[in-house]
Amino acid sequence: MLGLPSDATPEGAPGEPVVPGPATEKVAHAKRPPAPGRGPRELSVGGELIYFAVRNRKLVVGTSIVMVFLLFALFGPLLVRHPPNQFSSAAAAPPSVEHWFGTTQFGQDVFSQFVYGLRASFLIGVLGGGLAAVIGMIVGFSAGYWGGIVDETLSMLTNILLVIPTLALLLIIGAYLSARSLLFEAIFIGLTSWPWAARAIRAQTFSLRTREFVGMARLSGERDVKIIMREIAPNMSSYLFLMFILLFGGAVLIAASYDFLGLGPTDATSLGLMMNQAVLWNALQLHVWWWFIPPGLGIVAIVGGLYVMNVGLDEVFNPRLREL
Repeated sequence: MLGLPSDATPEGAPGEPVVPGPATEKVAHAKRPPAPGRGPRELSVGGELIYFAVRNRKLVVGTSIVMVFLLFALFGPLLVRHPPNQFSSAAAAPPSVEHWFGTTQFGQDVFSQFVYGLRASFLIGVLGGGLAAVIGMIVGFSAGYWGGIVDETLSMLTNILLVIPTLALLLIIGAYLSARSLLFEAIFIGLTSWPWAARAIRAQTFSLRTREFVGMARLSGERDVKIIMREIAPNMSSYLFLMFILLFGGAVLIAASYDFLGLGPTDATSLGLMMNQAVLWNALQLHVWWWFIPPGLGIVAIVGGLYVMNVGLDEVFNPRLREL
């Protein structure tokens, strides 16, 4: 029979306590589990999302583009030297130290107009996209959860609005308005761009309302509105966030289209209105490229950055699309 070290006792011997010694310490050290790693599987849900978000190139690039223009819109007025609609003698002047983006045919500073046009674009995106998201969620959750006559009525309203030509409607409304504001444009966009979001939310709600956790909430006596807000909506939070980004970008693009056609605000400066004025006064034929290129690039960069950001977020939220 093999002997044990003099300062240790048989581990697990009946009726005898185990006295710690070098041997038992070595065994305990050998059985100690390895320290947990820092991979995504050992992180919490929030930490896991951050882990994949900072490694997603599309999300990083899209967010960086949008943030640059957002900071430019917020703090750009601190760099403005001339009011956006102030006339000067430097007509159609190219970019210089005095006028960073040059001037228009009337001597207006293009950089000032660009900065305030960015502000208008983000304001339209937040207000118009936010209003469309709220209406879409109300209609989508109601139709998907209650179904029946509620679903039929709201679906009919959604389908009617989908086939209404919003451009013709805006032309009719604009004919009776002597002045149009950014707020009016944002409200109009919000009231006319929610149907596709409502239909998407309705389909998701149809799928979630039959889940077990929703049935348990009903059995516990929860009101329908609380079930929608506490059970269904949180399980669609990532989907709703992606939807808002799409509505935000859509509102910016629609507003630029309306402004370019001359249907935008009459008392404000916007990127689409800058391009409208450049076309009206033959900036392309006169080679005044600094008048229409900055607003055009601004619209493309903001909308493109939002859509790239949306694709990146979809890959972060969807485990099947993630890249380690």
